[in-house]
Parts: sequence; C-alpha cells; structure tokens
Amino acid sequence: MLLTRASEYALLSLDVIRKSDSPIGTEQLATELSIPKSFLAKILQSLAKQGILESRKGAHGGFILIKDTTDISVNDIIFAAEGKSPVVFDCTSYANTCPNGTIGTCSISPFLHNFQSKIDGFLNGLMLSDIL
Repeated sequence: MLLTRASEYALLSLDVIRKSDSPIGTEQLATELSIPKSFLAKILQSLAKQGILESRKGAHGGFILIKDTTDISVNDIIFAAEGKSPVVFDCTSYANTCPNGTIGTCSISPFLHNFQSKIDGFLNGLMLSDIL
C-alpha cells in the first residue's frame, strides 16, 4: 500500500501546524483532527527527527514547521511517517522487497522498476505547498 493512515495523519497535521502562529501540542492536534494521541505523537516525533518539524518544550510548547512548504516533498513526509520509502507493489525493483527473491529473472521486473521510478519521481517532485 502506498499510503497508510500514518501518512494521512502526517499530512493533516502539517496542514494545521502550518496555519498556526504558535506551536501546537499533540493533544490539541489529536483532538482537532480526531486522531489517537499516542499514534499522532509517534508521527510528529518522526517528522521532527526528519527535520520537518521542531518540538518545543514548556507550557506554550508544541510543534512548529521549520521548513518552508515548498521545500518539503510528499515523499519526505511519507518516509518520515512510515519509516520507509513508499512502494506500489510488494515486488518492486528493490531487491530487498521482492517476496520471491527473483528480481533478476522476473518477467515483469522492468515494468515494475519503471513504474516505481515514476512514482518516486512524482512524490519527490510533489511539494507540500502543491497539495495544501
């Protein structure tokens, strides 16, 4: 599956965070977006580890966007939320994801490689600013 709820929640959260003039806490975001707080907290921490968000501590703490939306690719967001690059099929051109380990002899491997490359290029070229 290309996108899971983690990616969806990451995108929704980034939309709310980018509109805010001050840091937004996990609890406020979870309530506003009706997302389980513990799941959202993991996603936000992953986005912070990837340098997309900054976590500020304290009474008025929370998360802020530290990159411009024109500098954040959808692929960056998905990678942060999912912990891996998005793949369209279980058997792609990436040898470590081929379930049968037959990447060199698979007759549809060239097609899958080409298709995955186009998806990768599209997601790397699609910026957060393009979708929000």
